[in-house]
Amino acid sequence: MPYGLWGVRVCRLIAAFLKRMVTEIDMTESESVVCVVDDDPAVRDSLSWLLSSVDLEVATFASAQEFIDAYDPDQQGCVLVDVRMPGMSGLELQEELSARDTNLPVIVITGHSDVQMAVRAMKAGAFDFIEKPFNDQALLDLVQKAIEENRSTIQVQSQQNEIRNRFSSLSPREQEVLSQIVAGEPNKRIAFNLGLSEKTVEAHRAKVMEKTRASSLAELIKMATILAAGKGNP
Repeated sequence: MPYGLWGVRVCRLIAAFLKRMVTEIDMTESESVVCVVDDDPAVRDSLSWLLSSVDLEVATFASAQEFIDAYDPDQQGCVLVDVRMPGMSGLELQEELSARDTNLPVIVITGHSDVQMAVRAMKAGAFDFIEKPFNDQALLDLVQKAIEENRSTIQVQSQQNEIRNRFSSLSPREQEVLSQIVAGEPNKRIAFNLGLSEKTVEAHRAKVMEKTRASSLAELIKMATILAAGKGNP
């Protein structure tokens, strides 16, 4: 089979497995909230009205510090912040959230003279920036895109955590057998490599399949691949 076609099939198999995992993982989705951070009450009210008009949940904060004080690391949604504010600036807020390794995308609102600051925020991990005066629909589209990315990131992390939990239940010997299986070694070779009998390898292999809840060898390898993509180790 040509390598390109094989790669496409592997990608399709992994995508199908991820889709099935979503139905298996018991994950309670919390409401996505758009956090508006701006020192100008008129701007907060205007943005709150605009976002609420399309049924988005909104929370407003008069300063970056007020947002930090109320920050919930499990919160889903995104942050909409003005780049220039008294005290902690929008850029400093972005850097603080980046240091906390948050999943919340940050959209920076900037004036024309602040574009360089917005670019700096992007380099620090901001999702995007939008210049004043902005088009309402453009802002709404950007917010929706940020929320979708946040949901996608959380979903992938949940899938990886579920798989990691399954693999962590393996004993040290089962971990060794798993590594050999993922490397494509047959039972006879695994037995030789680990100094075991084939019957013992077969027993360990059955335990690996049971504990990881893999229905096939292909599924076991897919789970290992997903963990590797998330820099996890089976």
